[in-house]
Amino acid sequence: MKRFILFFLFLTHSAFFADAQNDSSQALTLSAYIETYYGYDFANSDNHLRPNFIYSHNRHNEVNLNLGFVKAVYQKANIRANMALMAGTYANANLAAENGVLKNILEANVGIKVSKNKNLWLDAGIFGSHIGFESAISKDCWTLTRSILAENSPYYESGAKISYNSDNEKWFLSALLLNGWQRIQRLEGNNTPALGHQITFKPNAKITLNSSSFVGSDTPDAERLMRYFHNFYGIFQLNDKFGLTLGFDVGFQQKTPKNKNYNVWYSPVIIARYAPTKKLNFVARSEFYSDKNQVIISTKAQNGFQTFGNSFNIDYNFSNNLLWRIEYRNLSSKDAIFQKKDLFIHQNNLIISSLAIVF
Repeated sequence: MKRFILFFLFLTHSAFFADAQNDSSQALTLSAYIETYYGYDFANSDNHLRPNFIYSHNRHNEVNLNLGFVKAVYQKANIRANMALMAGTYANANLAAENGVLKNILEANVGIKVSKNKNLWLDAGIFGSHIGFESAISKDCWTLTRSILAENSPYYESGAKISYNSDNEKWFLSALLLNGWQRIQRLEGNNTPALGHQITFKPNAKITLNSSSFVGSDTPDAERLMRYFHNFYGIFQLNDKFGLTLGFDVGFQQKTPKNKNYNVWYSPVIIARYAPTKKLNFVARSEFYSDKNQVIISTKAQNGFQTFGNSFNIDYNFSNNLLWRIEYRNLSSKDAIFQKKDLFIHQNNLIISSLAIVF
C-alpha cells in the first residue's frame, strides 16, 4: 500500500509539471483528509467491534483512523478525473468484499463533456454513491456518525453515468449503469444490469430536494432476487442559524426467485442543526430503521431489525479546515439484539469524539 501511494503521488506530480508547460488551461489539484476518532461503546466488547451493521467509526475503546485519503482532481473545460486512495477502519469495513488494492480506492473516475453548449457529462469508474445525503467523509456530514440508513445503503459504486446540470443550476439529473449494490467488482454469477437515477432540485440557496434509486440484483442470476430501492431527502436552511434534514429510504426485494411477493424495509430520519456562531454547531438526530425480514440487516431475532436511534453532537470549527466533534448516541431495538459480554440487551450506547482536517 505504501509503495502504491508513493507511485500515485509521483505520477500526479509528474503529470502536473509536464502538462502545465504544454497547456495552461488545465488544472490538477491535490488534497488530503484525515479523520481520527475515539469511541466508547458501553457494551464494552472484547474484540473492540461495534454492532455489525455499523461500518464507519466501528472500533470501540481505541484511538483509530476512520478515514484518511489523498486525492487528485483534474479539470479542464471538457475533461475531468478524480483519483483518491484511502486507508482507515472505514475502508476495512466497507470494502471487505473487494479484492486486493481495490479496498484502498475511494474514487477513480474519468469524465468527458458530451455537449458543447450544455453541462452534460459522461463519467465512468468508481464513485461515491448517488444515494443519500451522507457520505464517507464525516466532515461533510451534519452528524459525527452515520445514520443507520446511510450505513446500510451504498457508500460507493462503480459503473458509468450520464449527468446534466441546468444552466440556472437548479436541476441536476443523472442516469447510472452500475456493477451492483455497493460493489466495485461484480458478484460472481451475477450479470444482471443494475440501474440508478438521481434528480436534485434546488429552487433557491436554502432548499435542496433529492430523489435517488437503485434497481438490480445482489444475488447470482441462478437465484436472482430483484431489488428496488428509493431514497428521498430534503435539506432546508430555515435561517442563518437553523437547518433541517428530512430523509426516507424504502426498499423492496423479491422473497424468492420469480416471486411477485416482496420483503420491504424502510427508514425515516430527521436531523436538526443549530449554529449559534460560525465556529459552533449543535446537532440532534432521530431515526427509525425497520427490516422485519432481515433483507439488509440480519439479527435472527423474532421481529427482525426494528431499531430507533437518537443522537446529539457538538461541533467546534477551530478553522475552516479543522473540525472537532463529540457525540452521544443511543440505539434501542424491539428485540434484544445488542450483545454485552454474554448477554443480549435492547439498547446500545456510544460516546465518541473525532478530529478531522482537510488540506
